[in-house]
Amino acid sequence: MTAAVLEVEKPARTVRRGTGKIVCGGVIVALFVLAAVFAPLITTGDPLHQDLLHRLAAPSAEHPLGTDQLGRDAWTRLVYAARIDLRIGILGTVLPAVLGSVIGMIAGFGGRALDAVIMRISDVIVSFPLFIFFLALVGLVGAGSGWFFLGPGEVPMLIGFTVISWIVYARLLRTEIRRVRSLDYIRAATTGGLPRRRIVLWHVLPNAIGQTVVYVFVDIGLAIVALSTLSFLGVGIPIDTAEWGAMISASRGVISTNWWLVAAPGFAIALLAMGLALVGDGLDDRLKAA
Repeated sequence: MTAAVLEVEKPARTVRRGTGKIVCGGVIVALFVLAAVFAPLITTGDPLHQDLLHRLAAPSAEHPLGTDQLGRDAWTRLVYAARIDLRIGILGTVLPAVLGSVIGMIAGFGGRALDAVIMRISDVIVSFPLFIFFLALVGLVGAGSGWFFLGPGEVPMLIGFTVISWIVYARLLRTEIRRVRSLDYIRAATTGGLPRRRIVLWHVLPNAIGQTVVYVFVDIGLAIVALSTLSFLGVGIPIDTAEWGAMISASRGVISTNWWLVAAPGFAIALLAMGLALVGDGLDDRLKAA
């Protein structure tokens, strides 16, 4: 009797869900980061250098994106602007993410009374219009003392993003913590006598923090778009600074003749936001497929 030979087919190698989005978005973001880091090597030098004899020059080998109204090289300003937008976008997301996550943990693990107080405070803050808040923040002046005057700049932007954006992270983590706490394995760990601290740090948080990490990448893009919008309106970064929104605002008067001065920073904002959104969407697909 011939022995039967069982052939086991090897499963086809599959690409993990979301990998393509993560790689594509990661490449886009990495290019912006590298450009910001190595800006002195890929530009002509000073983004504030003025050459009034060559104002509004057309794109050329010497000036790939031409020059603006003050004769400043548009390509140099575009690349150096990535430093400011990335810095504020990242810090303007990480700071509220940390603050909101801590508050969300307190609400998620605290009692009903504490949770209700935190949620009502967040309701009050979220009801306040974002741009009105920034206008009030930038124009904040102390009685007779210039020390309290903030004005446009990085610090008011970071303060504003932190005060407004922590709410999203607090609510998101609070909801995830309460969902994970209701799962059977958490109840089993509690019944089994595991210390509360161990359950929180090793079982609840690692399984509740995923959506927060995903949203961080999306929120960096949103922060950059918000920063550019505020700078365009004159309440973000000063208009003479190399920042994408400020560049668009400064060049809007010549859009009919030198449209690339507006199109280039607008394209940079859209491309970077898309790259960050792809990374976040890919990570979300990974979590759903896990």
